[in-house]
This record gives sequence, C-alpha cells and structure tokens, in this order.
Amino acid sequence: MQNRIKECREKKGISQGDLADLCHVSRQTINAIENNKYDPSLKLAFNLAKILEVRVDCLFLNEEDVS
Repeated sequence: MQNRIKECREKKGISQGDLADLCHVSRQTINAIENNKYDPSLKLAFNLAKILEVRVDCLFLNEEDVS
C-alpha cells in the first residue's frame, strides 16, 4: 500500500526517530512503513494521522489511485 507518511512527516519537520518515539515504535518501523515494506496496524495508522495532523485516508493510497 502506497503512503504519504514521509511527505507529511517532512512537511512538519519531524524526523523518523521523533515520529517513532511519538508513536511508541522503532525508527526502523517508520522507515519500513515509509518504504512500503510494512503496512501499519489500524491503531498505528490512526496514531500517525493524529500526530501528522491529517486524515488517515490522506496518508494511505489505494494501488488504483497511484499513477
């Protein structure tokens, strides 16, 4: 599943490590999510959206929506 987490994180000036700390996960988890190697749990997805101040459906894109 494609996502816009890196884009949103960088726009807010938050490092992967800081985002990981705020979400109570490892920096490696954030890196894997950003690189589409790991799909977060629903709970983590909502937590990411809250921290990044976007709707969860704005963070994740369906494969059909990616051009």
